Amino acid sequence: MAQSTKFWDRIAAKYAQQPIADEAAYQKKLQITRDYFRPDMTVLEIGCGTGSTALLHAPYVQHIRAIDFSANMIAIAQAKATAANVTNVTFEQASLEDLQLPAASLDAVLGLSILHLLEHREAAIAQVYTLLKPGGIFVTNTACLGDSMAWFKGIVPLGRALGLLPLVRVFTTQALVDSFTQAGFTLEHQWQPGKNKGVFVVAKKPG
Repeated sequence: MAQSTKFWDRIAAKYAQQPIADEAAYQKKLQITRDYFRPDMTVLEIGCGTGSTALLHAPYVQHIRAIDFSANMIAIAQAKATAANVTNVTFEQASLEDLQLPAASLDAVLGLSILHLLEHREAAIAQVYTLLKPGGIFVTNTACLGDSMAWFKGIVPLGRALGLLPLVRVFTTQALVDSFTQAGFTLEHQWQPGKNKGVFVVAKKPG
């Protein structure tokens, strides 16, 4: 994780300046997510990056705890929150494994563009399942590179060795879906806006 943290710290400022690649798809994902929100909800976002999505969702829930393992990403996110006078989002440098939260304590978890960057995807999904209340949702957007870019797996070690890539896991959409169902989730929504685009999923903990 230390190597990936250095990578994201190094590119944080540049990352913050990048425009959204597909604005229409992004807005649709925001709206789908908000259809599940309630004003009394407690939400966790893992891998929040520079905080833009958490801040956009803030008016629709009670509180969002947004974490990222990059200190530089969190610093940018905190500055955004201050500038926008958003007070119900707490940004924190941490990983999912660092959290000491009671089981069944969260209404929703967001993991946007993060599952393919984790060492152990299945363990993370299982931990989120434990943290969610019955009926809680896990909203994700994931690059499933194994569908059409399986060759990418071969260049990841060299890219990491050169400091050009973070940890990236290559798996298929079916493998992602299997990870959710094996953890106990049911899939409420699955959408891919186009070829080679991230797979957007809303998974629900039964109850």
